[in-house]
Amino acid sequence: MQRHCDEGSNLNVFHSWAAHTLFVTSPRSSFLLSPGFPLQSLPQCIAPTKIKLPYRIANTNLEATNFIDAIRHIFTLFHTFAGMKYIAFILLSSILFTACQPDIIQEQPQWASVFKKYKIDSACFELKDNNHDRIFYYNKNRMITRYCPASTYKIMNSLIALETNIAPDENLVIPWDKVVRSRPELNHDMDMRKAFEISSLPYYQELARRIGAIDAQKWLDTVHYGNARIGPKVDEYWLNDTLKISADEQLGFMKKLYFDKLPFSARSQRIVRSIMMREDNKEYRLYYKTGTQQTDERTLAWLVGFIERKEIKIGVMSKKPETNYKPYFFAMNMETKDTTMDTKAVRLSILKDILRERKIIK
Repeated sequence: MQRHCDEGSNLNVFHSWAAHTLFVTSPRSSFLLSPGFPLQSLPQCIAPTKIKLPYRIANTNLEATNFIDAIRHIFTLFHTFAGMKYIAFILLSSILFTACQPDIIQEQPQWASVFKKYKIDSACFELKDNNHDRIFYYNKNRMITRYCPASTYKIMNSLIALETNIAPDENLVIPWDKVVRSRPELNHDMDMRKAFEISSLPYYQELARRIGAIDAQKWLDTVHYGNARIGPKVDEYWLNDTLKISADEQLGFMKKLYFDKLPFSARSQRIVRSIMMREDNKEYRLYYKTGTQQTDERTLAWLVGFIERKEIKIGVMSKKPETNYKPYFFAMNMETKDTTMDTKAVRLSILKDILRERKIIK
């Protein structure tokens, strides 16, 4: 989510990249604006009758041909009318109170106990159920705050390398630079698939140098990846807090990657999805990338990706068992003062605890 604040009318506006939804909140009320959906009130579950975007803004003479125009008109109203009370009157005059409907975005405060179980100091988690068009989240403030992407940027780095033909495919081998590192598995020639699997920083730093700052910046801007900043060091910007991204933006990025909606070729996106797959069993396929930024005082850890739940049904035409894949997207960001913690194992345990709680896996 990207936050905007209108001090004049005391409004807070949050745009969710994952939900493609705009939240408008004031001290007294909050509203949800979403393309194809009427205006809804949260959490009072006020159902609408007249305000339907993106076609016409009720009780005004303004019309919008698309969602962006509708939002622009609404912001014009916020700045034009005398104060929030009048705006609230206009909005509330167009809706009526009915029985509560299930929210498409639901906070999950009980997830705090999951992080407490693993002694995590601060964390957020966002889960998108694409099958029912619902989002579940924990800790909104952290979820919309941008952090260094660390090794989760290897997803984007791979896409850029493939699209620019720096890497013809995932079999591009980069020779070992003969620098002996503390992790023995890094001290070898390797291809992209292996480098992604073991999260080889030397491989991806060399890839970034070959891509160069100009092409990297072009693609960061095109994708709207976080704050899209590179800075002077072309092989460190995703590590040194120059480039930052929020968990909500990461989740939106994962969803677009899954559905081939990023501005890369379908081939590049397909290859990257394939190197992200870490588990494949009878129940599900799990795709993810970890990321870690460590200092003497704390460890920042990411886990972003998606899971496909397998459902076997008898085909209507074939009359044979067919496997359907139901996608769920997730982004987790957490911090701990315990710099000795095995954060990779802890992240996966937390993910699976939450997926079990949602009955996505057993």
